[in-house]
This record gives sequence, structure tokens and C-alpha cells, in this order.
Amino acid sequence: MGQPSHTRRADWWRSAVIYQVYVRSFADGDGDGVGDLAGVRAKLPYLAELGVDALWFNPWYPSPMKDGGYDVADYRAVDPAFGTLAEAEKLIAEAAESGIRTIVDIVPNHVSDQHAWFRAALAAGPGSPERELFHFRPGRGRHGELPPNDWPSQFVGSTAPVWTRLPDGDWYLHLFTPEQPDLNWAHPAVRREHEDILRFWFERGVAGVRIDSAALLAKDPALPDLATAPHPHPFVDRDELHDIYRSWRTVADDHDGVFVGEVWLPDPERFARYLRPDELHTAFNFSFMTCPWDAGRLRASIDGTLAAHAPVGAPATWVLCNHDVTRTVTRYGRADTGFDFATKAFGTPTDLVLGTRRARAAALLSLALPGAVYVYQGEELGLPEADIPAARVQDPMYFRSGGTAPGRDGCRVPLPWASAEPYAGFGSREEPWLPQPADWASYAVDRQQDDPGSMLGLYREAIRLRPVFGDGPLRPLPAPEGVLAFTRAQGAICVVNLAASPAALPVHSELLLSSGPLEDRGRLPQDTAAWLRA
Repeated sequence: MGQPSHTRRADWWRSAVIYQVYVRSFADGDGDGVGDLAGVRAKLPYLAELGVDALWFNPWYPSPMKDGGYDVADYRAVDPAFGTLAEAEKLIAEAAESGIRTIVDIVPNHVSDQHAWFRAALAAGPGSPERELFHFRPGRGRHGELPPNDWPSQFVGSTAPVWTRLPDGDWYLHLFTPEQPDLNWAHPAVRREHEDILRFWFERGVAGVRIDSAALLAKDPALPDLATAPHPHPFVDRDELHDIYRSWRTVADDHDGVFVGEVWLPDPERFARYLRPDELHTAFNFSFMTCPWDAGRLRASIDGTLAAHAPVGAPATWVLCNHDVTRTVTRYGRADTGFDFATKAFGTPTDLVLGTRRARAAALLSLALPGAVYVYQGEELGLPEADIPAARVQDPMYFRSGGTAPGRDGCRVPLPWASAEPYAGFGSREEPWLPQPADWASYAVDRQQDDPGSMLGLYREAIRLRPVFGDGPLRPLPAPEGVLAFTRAQGAICVVNLAASPAALPVHSELLLSSGPLEDRGRLPQDTAAWLRA
């Protein structure tokens, strides 16, 4: 156990295991029902024992929390609910002492409506320089009563408008909620400000930056209707973005920092452009995360991902779940094992025993692939998606869908740490900001930490053993229909059986790890994975 063996390498990010911390729900240090930096600092020994190389923190900045902190009011401070800037600096330093780097989340597409820039723009009035930092426009129609264009909301399933009209007659653009006005990235002051924000956090010791909604920043200056706009898209994946990220890369290189972009794009060639050597280091792989539990589809996703990254020399990233999508054990226990925001629905039947078995196998699959792996907090405990009572839902996705979309709160429920303590050990005084299910204590860390057969035991052992695969490319091995099998440069083999019947294992000298018990005669059961020494 102990410190990760490869965390000190200069190119650590190419093969790192990165743990995603959603601060509000990780650990509550002061007992007020909201997770905080004190809670994270207290759990650093747990994270070090898990063996991760870095922590990615969702936004911890001052925010009205209209969208889970992605409505940022001040990029150079920490929200008082989480702690202070000084405490963040201590956390970064203490994590580094444990061999764990820190990645912060930057949200460049928009700010909070409480940000100083937007408050000044509201006060300054139509036609002012302050409003040029955003997208303010007069409306259409005889009296300006119609929004400036027909752009859709970026919350899937939402029919809510992306323009809000002010009493002075101007409209402003917000691809997300009205409390998240979009910045005008054609304005040089916006670019200067964000490069300075990057320097601010790099100088405080962070190793990397995750870029939220990275393909949305640039807008067609004419703001044309989507229905009539010529190619390219008026606000997704515009070519102007690459000049922005080349400038950012210069800042990162000056501080040995790295980037991971949230880039949702269906075109692999367009996706790879963001990963050219002078732009972003890595980007999230949503193809794999949303892929159904199907051998052919998974193989195609893995092959396509590696093929897209190869021309630019960037490492792939692998993730099963994050703060926006249905928990893995729940998703894999449903008839539709893929993920699409548009198909999320209340009351979907779920077989958690089946989902857990598949999630254990998927953990070994993802950790055996070449590249970096992201683990969302609680995945290592096998947490399911929680049902949130309607009266307690906070996610704007739910409200902007008119209450038809379940939203994302179900994967953001505070973690269980100690089964016999109030609120499963998350915090001792106040009820957590989101309610924990009645059986949450059964998933608690103290129930799992000494059980090698638990989900936590599996993750710890897999992360410890992961270096046996080395840094080389993936080479597929012959396998029956429904079975994925591959080896890596150092000879370790990963086999995952998604077929209906048990499968014979390839020739090997040692079983290193399996996600579940093998059948008689050493056959691999359905929905089970194994790591072998060749």
C-alpha cells in the first residue's frame, strides 16, 4: 500500500489514477451537514491507502450554488462553506506530502450572476464597456420582446430559454441557468483574466486544471439562429477555441501544469484536435463512460478511443462515472446499461446485485487500459444511485425540465464513512445537505476496509497491482464471442467475460486478481474480470 509508485514521474498524468472529490459530499469536518476542506484533509490517509496519484476537486470557489458550484462568483477564493484559501493551500501541500497531486476545476464558459463583472455590467446599462464582457443583445420583434436567437439550453431535456431580458430591455445569453451568464471570449480582457486565474492556482501548488464545458467558450459573433446557421456550429467546437488553449498551454508549461478538458464531441478527429502537443494534455473520454455493458460496443469504444489519441500522442482517459451521470452499479443493473441524459427517468427498475457484479468487472477493465483513470468518489464503495425525495432535490436540471428529469443529485449524496455514527459518519451534528438512503451505512468505509472481498478491497488491490501492466500499448488476444481479452507490454493479461456462459482463461502462470470467484476448473463466470500473469 502506501504512496503510489509512479506518482513522482514528470509525465505522471499519462498513467495516473485520479480520484474525483465532490467536496460538498465527501466528508464534513465541522458537522454542519456540508462537506468541506477540513473533511478532505482528515481523509488524506484514506486516499493515500487507496493508492491514487491525484485528486480532482469540483469547484470549491465562492458560489450561490445555483448549479452545484459551477456558477462561480470569485475564482481566487474558497467558498466559506468549504473553508478558506489558506486551508486550500494547506490541503494542496499536505496531499503532496502523501504523494498526491491536486487538480482544480475552472469554469471558463460562464460566471455566476453574482460575479463582480456581471454586477458591474448590470449597473452600467446598455451599450456600456462592462457589458461587452458578456453577450448582451437587444431583442427581436417589434418591441424587442423576442430573444435574440433560437439557441437551446445545454441542460438536456430542458426547454427553458437561454436568454433573459432585463428591465432596461437588453437580453443576456446563458447556455445553462440564468444565474450563469456566458462570457464573451472574443474580448481580450476575458482571456487575460483566465490566464491570470490559471497562474494564481498553479502558483499555489496545483498540478493540473480540469476545464469545464471546454468546447463551448467561443461563439459566432453574429449569434445566428441555430436553425439557419451555416457550418460551423455557432457555439460548439469552434476553431477559435484552439488559439485560446494554445495560450493556456504556455501558462501550464511555465508551471509544469497539466490540463484535462471536458470535451463532449461525437467526431473523433475534431476531439483529437484539442489534444495536439501545444494544446490540452488530456480530455475526458465520454464514449467509454456512456457505453453499454456489451462486449462489441466496449471493444469498439476502446479501439476508437485509442485510435483517436494515437495521431496526437496523447494518453486516453477512462472513467465509469462522475458527478453528472448515474452511478455505475445502478446503470449496469438496468435493461439499458448505457447512459444518455435524455433517457434518465424516475422509477427505472434496477438489479443492484447484477449491477455490482458488472461494476466490479468494469473496474478491473478500466484500470487495465493504457492511459489515465478517473475514479469518482464512492465508486470504490460500490455506492448505487440514490432516490432523492422531490422536496429535497437541488439540481437545476430537474427544475428546468419541469420535474420530468431526475437530475444529478442521486450520484452526489454524501459518502458513508462509519456505519454506527450519525449520518453514516459523514458528519455528526447536522443532517447532510442531501439525504442519505436508509441503507447507506451498509456501504460505509469501516464495513469494507478490512474485507478483501469488498468493493473497496478490490479497488485498493487493483490500484496497487496496476503497474504490472506497464506503460505499453494494448494488444488484443483471441477470445470467444462476448469476451474481451488483451495484454500489455509487460505481459499482464486482462480478461472480461460479458458472455452468457463461463469462459476458459488464456494460458497464464498466475491469477493476480479477479472481480469475483472463478468457476470450477478455473473458468471465468459471466460478468467477471480477471488479471493474469502470462
